[in-house]
Amino acid sequence: MADEQAEFNLKLVLVSFKQCLNEKEEVLMDPYITGWKGLVRFSAMGLLWALAMKMAIEEINNSSALLPGIHLGYDLYDTCTLPMVTMKPSLLFMSQIGSRDIGAYCNYTRYWPRVVAVIGPHSSELALMTGKLFGFFLMPQVSYGASSDRLSNRELFPSFFRTIPSDRVQLQAIVDLLSLFNWNWVAAVGSDDEYGRQGLSIFSTLANNRSICIAHEGTLPLPRVQESRDLGKVESILRQINQSIVQVVVLFSSEAAARNLFQYCIQTNVSPKVWVASEAWLASEQVIRLPGIQGVGTILGFLLQSSPLPEFSDYVNQCLTQAANQTFCNTLGEAPPQSDDDVVGPQCPQCDDISHKDIASGLDHYQPFSVYAAVYSVAHALHLSLGCNASGCPSQNRTRPWELVSKMYDLRFSARSLTLQFDNSGNVNMTYDLKLWVWHSNTKLELLTVGSFREGLELNRSQIRWHGQGNEEPVSRCSRECEEGQVRRVKGFHSCCYDCLDCKAGTYRQNRDNSSCTVCEYHQWSPDLSTQCFPRTIKFLAWREPVVIALLLLLVLAVGLSLVALGLFCYHWGSPVVQASGGNLSCFGLGCLTLVCLSVLQFPGRPSRVSCLAQQPLFHLPLTGCLSTLFLKSAEIFLASEFPGQAGRLRNWLHGPRAWLLVALLLLMEGALCTWYLLAFPQFMMTDWQALPREALMHCRVRSWFSFGMVHTVNVALAFLCFLGTFMVQSQAGRYNLARGITFAMLVYFITWISFIPLFANVHKLYQPAMQMAAILLCAVGILATFYLPKCYLLLWESHLNSQEFFQSFLELGPWDRGEDQEGKAVKKESQ
Repeated sequence: MADEQAEFNLKLVLVSFKQCLNEKEEVLMDPYITGWKGLVRFSAMGLLWALAMKMAIEEINNSSALLPGIHLGYDLYDTCTLPMVTMKPSLLFMSQIGSRDIGAYCNYTRYWPRVVAVIGPHSSELALMTGKLFGFFLMPQVSYGASSDRLSNRELFPSFFRTIPSDRVQLQAIVDLLSLFNWNWVAAVGSDDEYGRQGLSIFSTLANNRSICIAHEGTLPLPRVQESRDLGKVESILRQINQSIVQVVVLFSSEAAARNLFQYCIQTNVSPKVWVASEAWLASEQVIRLPGIQGVGTILGFLLQSSPLPEFSDYVNQCLTQAANQTFCNTLGEAPPQSDDDVVGPQCPQCDDISHKDIASGLDHYQPFSVYAAVYSVAHALHLSLGCNASGCPSQNRTRPWELVSKMYDLRFSARSLTLQFDNSGNVNMTYDLKLWVWHSNTKLELLTVGSFREGLELNRSQIRWHGQGNEEPVSRCSRECEEGQVRRVKGFHSCCYDCLDCKAGTYRQNRDNSSCTVCEYHQWSPDLSTQCFPRTIKFLAWREPVVIALLLLLVLAVGLSLVALGLFCYHWGSPVVQASGGNLSCFGLGCLTLVCLSVLQFPGRPSRVSCLAQQPLFHLPLTGCLSTLFLKSAEIFLASEFPGQAGRLRNWLHGPRAWLLVALLLLMEGALCTWYLLAFPQFMMTDWQALPREALMHCRVRSWFSFGMVHTVNVALAFLCFLGTFMVQSQAGRYNLARGITFAMLVYFITWISFIPLFANVHKLYQPAMQMAAILLCAVGILATFYLPKCYLLLWESHLNSQEFFQSFLELGPWDRGEDQEGKAVKKESQ
């Protein structure tokens, strides 16, 4: 049928159809399957593929735009889906022009085979076999249906191209569909051939990457020659699926194996499922025509989106009408026999009387564009290789298969309304339509488009009709979806079967597939059952805190009392009570005590480096000044009580400039300790991210507790000496006992700071500054209340006791002077 008008004859050869035009199928009788032994079956799909190729070639030959002056010839061979049948014409294609022999050469660059390109086969299994043969000769081979991902390997198949995407693209679309509906507990079934096995392998990998679990997986035996064990495999697969909670089955199978499976489903009343179909059987007439197929459930699948060929149906009718004309058939019979008739094999009786009725249903669902585009891809490559232009193709240019292959790499060509391009692996990137089986009146099937897939899945959920009651969307999960803030604890072998665990505070669920809670960053926090972390806010002992407000009220009271006492002491400067208390030293002590109270103002508020450094000196130095005045008074009392004979001689060391010198020396010692502390172990500001659940705590941290204790040594020593010098002194009848006020003041000091140690160690870090404020204020108020305020009481309400006799010091009159003691009692009685 090649056109000899061209200067040289080019042949495109179709290594034919997925279904054999004269395929013989033997089906064993089975109680659940109806079959006929020795049935010779005609494949309408195979005929339509052949006619689509024929239409494309005639269209190119009748056009002067693509290959002007060149007419393409073609040979059609039926593969019968059998490797041996396929290899016979494949070897014939590689024979040299004018012979049926294949030359054996070391270099095939000058080799001229019988054909320049091969279209087909449709089957991946056959394409894997022929692809290596044609690849050895660098013969361009363009398949319209072989979708195995292995064919993308350029090292093994350097001359293989196809006008459909790889199975990996379709399977990625299926995985996206499952993920979109949250179906993560599915069954996967494939046919026991290259197409099904490779598809299951890729699907398993893609599903695992998307956390989709395959509850059951199996392969369907090919129904070429059925045995009882094959039916047992089908029964076992369906029984597992039917007895489980799986509601979705991915069926990546050839149409013959799919038909066999659904026959068994219908006979055994398998409960309806969602069947996700592969392109191989989604539009198959063998499956669609099965009686009772409407009851198997919802069938979804992806079909390539192609450019419409509206005239194809009329072309098929024209060919069938022509074939029914007896005159035309007689003309064919008079044609000379072909030299390769032995390749064709036995003729098909049904092929002699084919009507439009036999293939009408196939035309409704068949998309011939992939075959059409395959022919056009070779024609465009020839156009480039032959250097064709508007005026024609130069006759001196001849092209060999390997030269044609070089033009097809990254070839960009147009076929009707679509522009396609082969990528580095010989695939084309096309859009898939998501199709849904919709039955009208339970007899007429419509493949309804409900979505599309190119780089991502787009879906129109409202158009989908489910098989369940009320059009309820099926659920196929091993375990319920965890709530927000819960993670999965896997049980068993599948990650989709799990228990839900709550995420505790400080952790969160990063994504739905997490098996453990993720710990928040150090600068973040989270509540229970959280799916995110929040930034921590800065927290410190603020002025508005209730405890700080209470301490500030105590501070106001303490400062107010100390200032009142200082004012009274200054007003009654020369009175006996002030002079007995120390005179100007007592006023200095009251001033220092006021500064001690005011030092607590540095603790509330946002800490800083300066405030952390100044905390200890601002407190210890005023306290040392106060305690040094009390130390001088206690030393005076101690000398009078223990060494009355020498008290008068030592009195000058405890009064006047020498007393101020001693106070200065004590302050200098404390200042030296504070300086050493600041230089060697300075307190520093730090941010503690873990102390509080939601905030970051800013506080001053003590670098060395030993050095912190050393700063207290001068004050502790002064308080201890004051206590030792006064607690054993006996009171004198009729005179004011100065020793008791100092004794109780030191008891308050020790009780306060000894209690402070365990309380400070156990209180929360946030309130440790408040604890220091409380200790300082209590210490100051205790000294004020036990030593200074009683004297203020005498000055205000017991002024008659403010006499020289009542406040006569021990230095002037010892406790063992009995006569003066009696006189003192008499003076007291007279005053009363």
